[in-house]
Amino acid sequence: MPNDLDHRPLFVDRSEAAQRLIEVLPINLFELDDIVVVAISEGGVYFADKISDALKSDMDILLTEQILAPNNQELAIAIVSETEEMVMNKVLIESFDIDIDYVYSEANRKYEEAVLSYVYRYRKSVPMRSLTKKQVILVDESIESGLTMSVAIKSMIEMKVKSIYVAAPVLDYSVYDNLLSLCDGLFCPHRIRDYISIEYYYEKLEKLEFEYLEHIIEKNGISDYKRKV
Repeated sequence: MPNDLDHRPLFVDRSEAAQRLIEVLPINLFELDDIVVVAISEGGVYFADKISDALKSDMDILLTEQILAPNNQELAIAIVSETEEMVMNKVLIESFDIDIDYVYSEANRKYEEAVLSYVYRYRKSVPMRSLTKKQVILVDESIESGLTMSVAIKSMIEMKVKSIYVAAPVLDYSVYDNLLSLCDGLFCPHRIRDYISIEYYYEKLEKLEFEYLEHIIEKNGISDYKRKV
């Protein structure tokens, strides 16, 4: 485990983390007229906005919700996306002897009650833009278990994208190989062994207020149907 007495954060703030992430992106690899940057979390919205500005590309968001263990409301055992794709942590489900019917039932409930409400709140019910034959960069502010990113990748496959890249300023090294096997490229300046929590790696990590997220969403035309057709 890291020694807290010697602990030095990786980043001062999100601004520095975004710059470090952009520096490791092989921009010449992308067909810039054909790229869409997709945020997969609230924190990911900040980084996706910075990347889309750097690439001068379109941006969108993919909305998801965790499915929690019945007896532990802090343990995510699966996740469902707005495309109705689901990824399960089968090791946890089997370890805690959780009925698979419970997982599917909760996925349906979370989709109806949570995911659709997020679509309304963040995109004013405007659907995601078509990503068919697009190069997509999926962005999050950190990757720990890999569940959210895995369901995002599965959703992109369902949307028939041309290629899938993953980008985050920090990730748990234990999920790196698996994610790399699912996508066309993974870009991350810091792959952490013995990952602790996202807050541990920043000097300051301020809460992103809804008004700020709404500003980014409106700036990128994510909630504007006319700009997405």
